[in-house]
Formats: sequence, C-alpha cells, structure tokens
Amino acid sequence: MLILLGSFLVLMVLGLPVAVSMAVASLLYILATGVVPDVIVAQRMIAGVESFPLLAVPFFILAGNLMNIAGVTGRIYSFAVALVGWMKGGLGQVNIIGSVIFSGMSGTAIADAAGLGTIEIKAMKDHGYSTEFSVGVTAASATLGPIIPPSLPFVIYGMMANVSIGALFLGGLIPGVFMTIMMMATVAYFAHRNGWGSDTPFSWRRLGSASIEVVTVLAFPVVVWLLVQAGLSTNWAIGVGLAILLALDWYFDFSAVMALMAPVILIGGMTLGIFTPTEAAVAAVIWSLFLGLVRYRSMTFRSLAKATFDTIETTASVLFIVTAASIFAWLLTVSQAAQLLSDAILGLTQNKWVFLLLANILILFVGCFIDTIAAITILVPILLPIVLKLGIDPVHFGLIMVLNLMIGLLHPPLGMVLFVLARVAKLSVERTTMAILPWLVPLMIALLAITYIPELTLWLPRQVGLGR
Repeated sequence: MLILLGSFLVLMVLGLPVAVSMAVASLLYILATGVVPDVIVAQRMIAGVESFPLLAVPFFILAGNLMNIAGVTGRIYSFAVALVGWMKGGLGQVNIIGSVIFSGMSGTAIADAAGLGTIEIKAMKDHGYSTEFSVGVTAASATLGPIIPPSLPFVIYGMMANVSIGALFLGGLIPGVFMTIMMMATVAYFAHRNGWGSDTPFSWRRLGSASIEVVTVLAFPVVVWLLVQAGLSTNWAIGVGLAILLALDWYFDFSAVMALMAPVILIGGMTLGIFTPTEAAVAAVIWSLFLGLVRYRSMTFRSLAKATFDTIETTASVLFIVTAASIFAWLLTVSQAAQLLSDAILGLTQNKWVFLLLANILILFVGCFIDTIAAITILVPILLPIVLKLGIDPVHFGLIMVLNLMIGLLHPPLGMVLFVLARVAKLSVERTTMAILPWLVPLMIALLAITYIPELTLWLPRQVGLGR
C-alpha cells in the first residue's frame, strides 16, 4: 500500500498528469511486489473500458459539441433572456436558467462553462456587471451540468458501483431543481444588495412567447400519454407527437422549442423504457444532428468534422483516465489497501450520518486534486462497501459524490472549470478563485440538504420503480 499510494502522491507532487501518475504507480507496485504478472496491466486496461455503459461517454460528448456548433447555445440564451431577463439581476438569472437547459444536453460542467459561459460572461460584462460576478455565477451554474441528466459522471459511477444509471439520472432531477432555486436566490440577494435592476424591459409579449414555448414542450408527454390511452402504441404515439410538435414549430417559428425538447426526449425515453441510458446518448447525437442539419441549418460538414475530431480527442483523454484508474483501483483492492482504508473509516464511526459528513470532507478534498472520473474510479471501491454496510442507498451516495466532485472543479490546484473560465474571462487564476468563493455558500447548503435529506434524491426513482 505504501508503494502504491506513496509513489502516486509523489508523482502527483512532481506535476505528472493524474492518469500517468496512477499508471506509473501501478506498474511500480507490480514490479516491486511481483504480486501479479506485469501482463495484468494490459489486461486490466482493456477490462477497464470494455463496458457497454461507457459507450455513452463519446456520444454524450459528441452531442454537447454538436449542440454548440448548431447554434443551440445562442437560442437557449435568447430564450432564457425572454423568460427571466426582466428580473432584478436579470442576466445572472439568465445565466442559471441557460445552464439548466444546457445541462439536459451536454452532461458535463466543462462543456457548460466553455459553451454557454463564453456567451454569458461577454453579455454580462457588456451590461455593466463586474467580471468577477459574471465568472462566479457562471462557475456555480456550470455545476448543474452533471447533476441534471444526462451526466457523464453518473455513467462512470453507475458502471463502477453496479447501480442503475437511469435511477441516477432521475435522482438528479429534484436536487438539480433545488440547486437552481438556491442559485437564483443568491443572484436575487446580490441584486438587492447592489441595487441592480433588470437587464431587459418587462414585456408581456416576450414573456408570453417564452411561456408558450415551455408549455408546448411540457405538453408533449401529455399528448403522447393521451394518444397511448386512445389505443396507439407508444412508438406511434411518440411519432405523432413529434409530428405535431414539428408542425407547430414550423408554423410559429419558435426560437428554442426543439432545443428544449432534448432533455424531454432523453429522460422520457429512459423512463418509458424505450432506450437505455447508453442508447439515450445515441438519441442525443441524432437529435443534435437533426437540429443542426435540418431544423436550424446552421451546421456545415466542416464544423461537423471539427466537432467529431474534438470528440475523439476528449474521449481518448477520458478513456485513458478510466484505464489508468481501473488498474489503480483494482490494485487497491488486491493489495487490501481499500479494505484497510474502509476498516479505518469504520473504526472512526458506525453512524451513517457521521460517515456521510466524513465522506463529504474526503471527497471534497480529493476533488480539488484529482480529475472527476479518476476520483470516482478510485473512491468507489473504497467507500461503496461502507455505504452498503451502513444501509445508505448507493444512488443517494452517487449524487453526494458527484456534487462534491463538481464543487472540486471550482477549486485550485486542478479545478478544470476554474481554468476554463479564467481563460474565457481573461482573469488570473487567483482573481477567478476569489470570484467563485461566495458561490460556495449556496453550493454547500445544497450539498448538506442533498446529503441529509435522502428523499430529495430517492423519491423520483422510487416513483418509477427504479429505487429500492
């Protein structure tokens, strides 16, 4: 254990990437102890990525990239302006609502920060908001990306913990809404304290138009249900519902209805059992292509090729982290290090609520230093046995782990959202860090609520038969 963990920490301190540090530490352990043949490294690397749920990773990444180049982000932003731009601190509220909508397509905090963040920060600065406030609200709202489904971290956690990914996706909906309310309340507080007004004039026409778009999207599942009750098969009902929606969209020329339909299609399809979460990722790509090539006609084959190559690059880096972390996590188990660490934690407390507090502190700390996917792959073998022994629902714990790691993305020294926004806003990392600090308050309140009110996470999966 000393060789494995010690060499990993030393390599991290020396500045090697996390994935390389894990791979080298694993190889050093195998060479030094001779516990297993060195060929096991290659075998475990293959086993680490030989998983059907992992197919969702490249497709969700591609869907996010396609949404960006299809002009969907701009439409989402315009829709959010019409919906909440008239409130005090309007563009701050727009920032949050835009992230909520985009979260239903991208599945990652970094895609949210890099995609919508570029538009939002520029618009807020043009309207007189300080760069620090613009960066802070963008960083906080970006954490919604992996909480509101679909979510790449949920896919990795579900694979590692052998938990239903559909249950994790549904479990993130109510916590995501709660986090959204907390962030909007924080913007309202800053607006009241600083005497900010609205950024767009109140207009019944614009608000009514945006509200009609929301009602149209929400009416889609109701129409499908009515058609099923009338005797149509589910597939035919969905087809007819989409045809009606396309006709309304063409006739009224809605600005964002088709973009808003992405999360409805994904969540609805999984809830009805039409496709698995992995297949939902493919559906997200197909929908993105439809929007970019057919509905909005804003996607060229050159931009499509660029999005594809960007996806290949990102997927390669993600899967390299998964392969390195799978070897490292497997050796933690083989060397009994995971068991020793589990026993040490259980030696501190047998109370599940105290354990959750300690787990929050541990995961928050780890999230500041290690990539999200690598952290999940390492921590699940250590913490999951304790979770099951103490009677904690693994779906509930998955939400806790992912939210902690999302908060870690806002922290130095390795917070990726921090660095993305520092580059977008042209701020130093130090100033960006200080801008984000006030937003840790609502995030921590949300974390405590999600940790100690399990029903926030578990109620919805239980209602559809996916919870325990």
